[in-house]
Amino acid sequence: MKLGFIGTGNMAGAIMGGIIGQGILSASEIIGSDLYEAGRDKVKNLYGIHVTEYNKEVVEKTDKFILSVKPQFYASVIEEIKDAVREDQIITIAPGKTLEWLEEKFGKSVKIVRTMPNTPAMVGEGMTAVCANDKVTEEELKEVLTLLNAFGKTEIVPEHLIDVVVSTSGSS
Repeated sequence: MKLGFIGTGNMAGAIMGGIIGQGILSASEIIGSDLYEAGRDKVKNLYGIHVTEYNKEVVEKTDKFILSVKPQFYASVIEEIKDAVREDQIITIAPGKTLEWLEEKFGKSVKIVRTMPNTPAMVGEGMTAVCANDKVTEEELKEVLTLLNAFGKTEIVPEHLIDVVVSTSGSS
């Protein structure tokens, strides 16, 4: 499997580090894009992954990808990549937007797993709330959970509780 990250900030780095450290994927199976050269250099030096400045390259070269940019950038990044996204890809996305909003922005049927990791993920002790749209199969969700469990634990929750998790994680 090839895994991509659009955005290589602290949380993306924590996820990469957990996945590589647990031996779930090797660095050669991971690609990350970042607008900033410093962000690309940081994860390349820390984890040895392939990096690019092009978000579409991540989409085109991966089976699954994590949109790990701040929520205020989702619309513009989705607009940039939506034509390259394949219906068989699974996209995991941090909080801030509903599954319905995300599907609408992609403008086609896509498999989305919405996640809310917390900062202890940065030391391998995170707790990530997870919900998926109805296009994601049980087997696919298990694969995503394996990736997410590499830096802590996961809990599947109904989507309406994701925002509760966001506020709790941000306040604790």
